[in-house]
Amino acid sequence: MTTTINRTAAGTDVTLDTETVDIVAVLEAQAATSARASRAKLTWTLEGDDEWVANYGGYFGGSVDKRDSRYVASDTFGLVVGDFASLEDAQTALAGHLHVMLPSVIRPTA
Repeated sequence: MTTTINRTAAGTDVTLDTETVDIVAVLEAQAATSARASRAKLTWTLEGDDEWVANYGGYFGGSVDKRDSRYVASDTFGLVVGDFASLEDAQTALAGHLHVMLPSVIRPTA
C-alpha cells in the first residue's frame, strides 16, 4: 500500500492507492446503509444459457455467470464478488453487495 501525505500552507494532500480507496468506499457505504432499510428493485434477465444480468434500480448491476458447476457473481464494475455453489447464493451475494456499493441508487421498492 502506498500513502503519500503532503502538508502545505493551503492544507494537506493525501494520495492513496486503489485498494485503500476501495476499502474506504465500502466502509463509508456500510455506515451510510445502517439507517436505510429499503433496497432498490432488483430484477434478473437470463442472457444466453449461462449468464444472468442484474438490473438494480434501473441500472446495470452486474451479472452471474455459470462456469462449470459454479456461479461467479461480478458487480457493476466487473469486479468479482464471489464464486458460489448455487445460482441463488450468487444472486443473493450480488444483491447485498450492490446495496452497499450503490447507495445512491436506492429507489422506493413499492
